[in-house]
Amino acid sequence: MSAQKDRWVSSFSFLLFCASSIPRDGSARVLQELSPQRYFSALQAGRASLAYFSHNVSPGAQPFLEQIENSAEALQDYGISVVKVNCPKEDVSRYCGKENALRKAYLFRGNMLIREFPTDALFDVDSIVANVLFALLFNEVKYVETLADLQSIENALKGKANMVFAYVPATGTAEHRAVMEAAFVYGTVYQFVLTTEATLLKDSSSDEPDVSSAWLVFCHCQRATDLAQPCRRTAMEQALTMLNIHRHLKLMGAPLVTEVAEDPEKVSTVHLQLGLPLVFILSQKETSEADRRTAEFVAWQLLGKAGVALLSRDLVGLNVLRRTNIALKTPDEGVPIKYLLLEDTDEVITLVKDKNKVKQIQEDEEEEEDEDEKENNNQDIQDDEVVEAVSRDKKRELPLEQIRVLTEETFHSALLETARTVVLFYASWEAVSLAVLRSYTEVADHLKGTQGVLLSRVNCWDWPGICTEENVTQFPTIKIYKKGERSVMYNGMWGTKELTSFIMLSRVSSPLKLATIDEAEGYLRGEFPPELSSYHHTVLLGVFRTATSEAREAFEEAGNILSGHVTMGMYFEDDALALSRKYAVAPPALLLARGRGQSVESITLSKQSTQDMVQMIRYELLDIFPEITVQNLPHYLQLGKPFLILFCDGDIGQMESKEMLKLAKGRPQQAFVACWLNLKKTPVGRGILKAYFATMPSLPVLIWVNLHAGGQVFKFPSEQSIAEMNILPWLEKLKAGLEIPSSTLSEEDWKPPLPAYDFLQMMETAMPELPLRTSHHHGDTLEQHLPESPGGYTATRDESSQETNTEKVVSPGRDLRGTAPRLAAREKQGKRHSEL
Repeated sequence: MSAQKDRWVSSFSFLLFCASSIPRDGSARVLQELSPQRYFSALQAGRASLAYFSHNVSPGAQPFLEQIENSAEALQDYGISVVKVNCPKEDVSRYCGKENALRKAYLFRGNMLIREFPTDALFDVDSIVANVLFALLFNEVKYVETLADLQSIENALKGKANMVFAYVPATGTAEHRAVMEAAFVYGTVYQFVLTTEATLLKDSSSDEPDVSSAWLVFCHCQRATDLAQPCRRTAMEQALTMLNIHRHLKLMGAPLVTEVAEDPEKVSTVHLQLGLPLVFILSQKETSEADRRTAEFVAWQLLGKAGVALLSRDLVGLNVLRRTNIALKTPDEGVPIKYLLLEDTDEVITLVKDKNKVKQIQEDEEEEEDEDEKENNNQDIQDDEVVEAVSRDKKRELPLEQIRVLTEETFHSALLETARTVVLFYASWEAVSLAVLRSYTEVADHLKGTQGVLLSRVNCWDWPGICTEENVTQFPTIKIYKKGERSVMYNGMWGTKELTSFIMLSRVSSPLKLATIDEAEGYLRGEFPPELSSYHHTVLLGVFRTATSEAREAFEEAGNILSGHVTMGMYFEDDALALSRKYAVAPPALLLARGRGQSVESITLSKQSTQDMVQMIRYELLDIFPEITVQNLPHYLQLGKPFLILFCDGDIGQMESKEMLKLAKGRPQQAFVACWLNLKKTPVGRGILKAYFATMPSLPVLIWVNLHAGGQVFKFPSEQSIAEMNILPWLEKLKAGLEIPSSTLSEEDWKPPLPAYDFLQMMETAMPELPLRTSHHHGDTLEQHLPESPGGYTATRDESSQETNTEKVVSPGRDLRGTAPRLAAREKQGKRHSEL
């Protein structure tokens, strides 16, 4: 016998033990034969007995007596004795004196008659046991004929107890006996309801049931509290046998979801004992509530087919990849637990129903790994460098422990916990999001231990409601939330240094109100506020008289807009005039200090509107003679001016730097951008020079290029030294059109090698019959987004249409959101264009 059968037999033995624990005469194992006087004198209060009275046994009654004798042992398991009463010829009492009485069997409890049975109704052991138990349990097992009767019992049980509803085509059958035997054992735990009405079966089912077959369903009324909503139902798919009913009720009585805090290899549940698999949903602290709802959703779908357990990663040190979110434990001994990465709950259902699915998933993952390896070995065909980089490093686990995961339940409460909450909104399938997440983990490491700052993340693929509510329209997006203030969105470069700078600067109020001249002077020197004293940054100080309220209000609003990008202070005390005179400017004025040891620049604030103020500040923040890098190039391109750029093979020479800086400062509001580029620090510059010239020029080389008009490239004569006195006449010749360009750039737009993905068009082409819709919003219910099923859950058998209105719950989502960071989830969107 297999281990699985051993477990079933062990459970069934417990059932028989319960039945056989009723006191009885241990020697009575077969049909007893007694006289009427002895029979009635031996009756005991509360004890049941089935008696057949006979003068003599006719040949026609012999088959009945054989069935009575065969049923004696089965009935005695339930404490019911079976007796053949031999009536004397002269006895004319009630039970022995009438011919009709001799064609019946009588069921007594003590000396009270419970039921008379015609002998033709007791035609075999099943009919005898079924009818006897049905009579004894008449008050415990409700018999119904109409749908109204069934609903009345159901409503009375809601919030109190569960119900077992059974249909048998006729009484006295093997199925009827199995139901009665189960009711005898479980009648004190569940309310049993029985019917033989085919019409009632049809009325309570959404399809056309087979009325020739018996049917049993478990009604979860104890969980229902709304009288208007029917109880959830889970039908038994197996044949109605005592063993199957016992197994089904054991499964229904088990916890819907088991929370596990130990090694899953050591976990044993009733499902495993009954030969069913156990599905572990891998959870984590930040998303525990969402994970619990997901586990409950899956558990309802798999009720009767598999068990579901919630396994916390934080409580158990799992030696598995964090990207896995499901574990499957089978009842087979010696088979290790399989850890898998699944996309949604549908895959979990399929995993349990299709035993070959596990092998298929593992084979698919191996194939994808092989494909990824081939792609990584042939990087020339990658059309997106970000996708290629993410794909190459996708097996590297990210240290996400210091970044808090936010969900619909925790988002708003988390914003109130600390002074500033940094939130990264991203999509777990999108390459740029994943690349930024890596920088974000480095930022978290840099800011570890910083007081008043919480770094967090929201996966918009899992929680679209939050991202819609926060007006996140692109991925990735970073916002900083301050208590009592509106959020500030980051729009800079995604490097670690830039992100860290933005977060650090955002810790200081913008603009920061300064109370004394000493504070203002310390602020310009970078010594105030103290939390930024060790941090190199450009500071701006607005100086206002109390009367200049309009300019001050515009400056304050500009400070809110530029928060995190620059440190802005404001001084408007009575002695503001004395401070501004020190720097030879009249208020309202702007004082700018680019760094320690550099002179303070003074600018008169002539712009009064907020937008003009922001634009002016952004322009003043640009260096006079900047070193061009990949990070800052967009800021200078936005000016729309020609570039006078000095390409150097390393750091710029002291003489060249002095002359170029003199040139840049010589003309206020220059009509061009004077800058330089270090080819060793920014090697892309060599590619630029190759695009400008047929051969690589000797360095350093001074170039004039207007990317916004004509694309003409002019090279400063190499025989002349790079000095202001030589460059200015050359620029005048360029303006007069007297110089011949070294090359002219193509007017063709700089576009990606291949067009961007149009996912919506691809979806319409693949499935034109499905209308496109927006993602779920917070508060959506299962009925709106999931296939119709009782109470939002799929039952284990075709069920009643009434159940489609069962209690509504907040949707846990079709995705396995929260259960694992799906940061490298199969990279379905990360394939090359040629594969789509």
